[in-house]
Amino acid sequence: MDKQQIIEWLLEGDVSLQYQVHRDLLGNNRKDLQDRIAEEGWGKQLLSKRNSNGHWGDRFYQPKWISTHYTLLDLRNLSLNPENGISKEAIELTLNLGIAEDGGIPLGPSTSKYSDVCVNGMFLNYASYFKTDEKKLCPIVNCILNEIMSDGGFNCQTNRSGARHSSLHSTISALEGLIAYQKAGYSYRLNELQNAQKSAEEFILLHQLFLSDHTGEIIRKDFLNLPYPSRWKYDILRALDYFQYSGSKWDERMNPAIQVLLKKQNNDSTWNVQAKHPGKVHFEMEKAGKPSRWNTLRAMRVLEHFKIE
Repeated sequence: MDKQQIIEWLLEGDVSLQYQVHRDLLGNNRKDLQDRIAEEGWGKQLLSKRNSNGHWGDRFYQPKWISTHYTLLDLRNLSLNPENGISKEAIELTLNLGIAEDGGIPLGPSTSKYSDVCVNGMFLNYASYFKTDEKKLCPIVNCILNEIMSDGGFNCQTNRSGARHSSLHSTISALEGLIAYQKAGYSYRLNELQNAQKSAEEFILLHQLFLSDHTGEIIRKDFLNLPYPSRWKYDILRALDYFQYSGSKWDERMNPAIQVLLKKQNNDSTWNVQAKHPGKVHFEMEKAGKPSRWNTLRAMRVLEHFKIE
């Protein structure tokens, strides 16, 4: 398929995809499409799964992937209208449960002392997107900044098992939260957050997105898979999509990941969902092993941003 045919195929997908295709590939901010995300398709289905107590799943973080936390992350990634009342209410409900002693979001009643920097990054991502009161986000910002490691990234095991090297999983989750916070126009500790963003990006680039900085070998082969949704887990397309979303300039250290991405393109110019992260889901958006509108859209906007043919 040529580019126009691919776009037409993408526009046959869910309304959330239609909105992002217009926004990211066609340069049209179709708010009418965004408003429909809550009223039809995947967005409506996710919103309809909310329980009478205001949560999804059993509680804030359990079970994966149908909890309040991961459902809100999915809704944010669908580009649900930021003014959506249900999402705002669910975020307030979570904040009203209290924060951990370190200032982050506790995963449950038995984890009141330490939070998880991956979850804090993901929470900051969707809470910023849904325009949560900045004052309520300040403890989470403090907590994330306290978790920066000496190598510039983040690791959710630092405050529990004393990890000494950053994790790509944790670092990408933190980065997505930091950029969402900035795009929302918040100002608390902004300079420090921007410095944290730069150091975390450098950590990922130092590893050329998936290679050991010591041996040059692939860190984990599953980093090269293209699942969706990503959940908390790192992969090269998630990283590349972050760099385009943040408006980053081309860095030659991105090229190994770009070359892997290009090799994974199908003959018809689409990309597959290559794997699924095991766990409960509200419903299946796309089937593993089949052409994926999500991955095709994300790959295309990465390639367009960096002007790669």
